[in-house]
Amino acid sequence: MSFGHNFRFRQIQRTGIKFRASAFLALLAPALLLASAGIARAQTIPEGNRGELHLSAGATGSFDSIQYGPQQMVGIGAFVDAETTGHFGLEAEGRWIEFHQSAIENVHAETYSIGGRYHWVLTNHWQPYAKALIGFGSFSYPYGYGQDHDLIVTAGGGMEFRASRRIYFRVADFEYQDWPEAHYGNLVPFNVSAGLKVRIF
Repeated sequence: MSFGHNFRFRQIQRTGIKFRASAFLALLAPALLLASAGIARAQTIPEGNRGELHLSAGATGSFDSIQYGPQQMVGIGAFVDAETTGHFGLEAEGRWIEFHQSAIENVHAETYSIGGRYHWVLTNHWQPYAKALIGFGSFSYPYGYGQDHDLIVTAGGGMEFRASRRIYFRVADFEYQDWPEAHYGNLVPFNVSAGLKVRIF
């Protein structure tokens, strides 16, 4: 690989780091704005008619099939949920698919998404949900071939277990992603994750 290509790829990597940080902050901002607006609105509605707004944050570990070659990888994630005592809410998430990769190939991906969330209450403890997200993804191709920064669309759902008033276990979360603008052909990663969610208020 030439010096010029190595220099270009390092530039792309530095750009990617800035992209990841700014994208995640940009996607979290609407969730925080929604939470602030909900609180202000709740203060103007009579006590008997208003729903409570809940803001939660959590972390997950995931098993990922990124659908570029035979790659089966492991990742971590973080998310923020803003929802009322009704069924609809908003979720913002970041995923970092970085682990169990070949040291030579160096394939990895990061995604930052935001969108709608709908949950049901089956019992006092079990709550299934569905979600539809849109955002941005950063994908590093093997052997230093380059890096994509693309639009991604995500459909998913899962099940949460309410252990206490503030603690929830995200027992299983399934996501199917579509990267329609990927440079070397459409990517369709699939991941399964589990983790912990804590209600902030």
